[in-house]
Amino acid sequence: MKESQPIQDNINHSVEEDSEMNDSVNQEQSLEQDNRQDEALQQDPQDAAAEDSTPKSSSEDDASIGLEKLRAESEEYHQRLLRTQADFDNFRRRTVKEKEELGKYASAKLITELLPIIDNFERALSSAGESTDNSSYTKGVEMIFRQLEGVLKAEGLTPMEVVGTPFNPEYHQAIMQVETDEYEEGIVVEVVQKGYLLKDKVLRPAMVKVSG
Repeated sequence: MKESQPIQDNINHSVEEDSEMNDSVNQEQSLEQDNRQDEALQQDPQDAAAEDSTPKSSSEDDASIGLEKLRAESEEYHQRLLRTQADFDNFRRRTVKEKEELGKYASAKLITELLPIIDNFERALSSAGESTDNSSYTKGVEMIFRQLEGVLKAEGLTPMEVVGTPFNPEYHQAIMQVETDEYEEGIVVEVVQKGYLLKDKVLRPAMVKVSG
């Protein structure tokens, strides 16, 4: 029995050494794992920063491209506006010039048509002393007058026919009131000076006498 005691002690000592060795290995493995985690934690922020930097750079490039595009479009619209304004200014000046010329030469057509009548009046006046036939001379003047009436009528000028119509201040200018049994009160009985219409506008009211 005494001889077996050292053997048991050796066995126990060997077990204790194995346990201590296992504990040492476990501690070393635990330390190595902790170190790896620390390295991973230290490395992750850098990797994350690197990963964040790439999209940020791409986003900045996209923003820069978009800004340049907007600037180009703005410049194009500005140039269009300038061209449109220049075209409008040219149109306005041209319109004003045409309007001035139209007002300046608006009577050219009418005067051109009156020139033959003036020629006929000059001929009539030059032959007035030479002609001995008054009726023929009078007929010639009447023809010239009818020619003049035709030109004016073609331009829209018409004389007013007012005798026997009720007095209307828009068309008539009363210069006298007369007593008469032929007409009722307020009727135009006589024309002192003819009135004229230019198309549908009163060019000159007729000077009339009105029954009282």
